Amino acid sequence: MNRQEIEGFIENEFGVLPEHLWAAFPDYAVFRNPRNKKWFGLIGDVEKSKLGLEGSGKADILVLRCDPILIGSLVHNPGYLPAYHMNRKNWLSVRLDGTAPPEQVMDLIHLAYEIIAKSK
Repeated sequence: MNRQEIEGFIENEFGVLPEHLWAAFPDYAVFRNPRNKKWFGLIGDVEKSKLGLEGSGKADILVLRCDPILIGSLVHNPGYLPAYHMNRKNWLSVRLDGTAPPEQVMDLIHLAYEIIAKSK
C-alpha cells in the first residue's frame, strides 16, 4: 500500500483525515481517534539511513500503535521495522514500498485504532 491508499483506507474505515502538524515536515501526518484525540498512526518520509535501510533518499513509512507481542514477531518479516521516533515497545513501522502485505497492513491499522479507542 502507498501513502494515498493508506490515507483513503483510514478515512473510509474511521472517518479520520490526516493532520499535518509540523510546517517543517509537510509530508508528515498523524491520525487520531476522534473521541479521545490520541494518535493511532503517523505517516511520513524518513531518510533510509535512519531506518537502517540501504541506499540513499527517503522511504515512506506508517508508524502504528501495536501489541508488543505482535511487534516482536513482525519486525522479523519484510516490510516491518522497529518504530521510528516512537516507543519501540508499543509502536511499529511499516514500509510503504509494497513489501508488507496490504491485507496485513489494513488489519494492523484496525488493531491500532482499537488499541487507542480503549485508552482513556
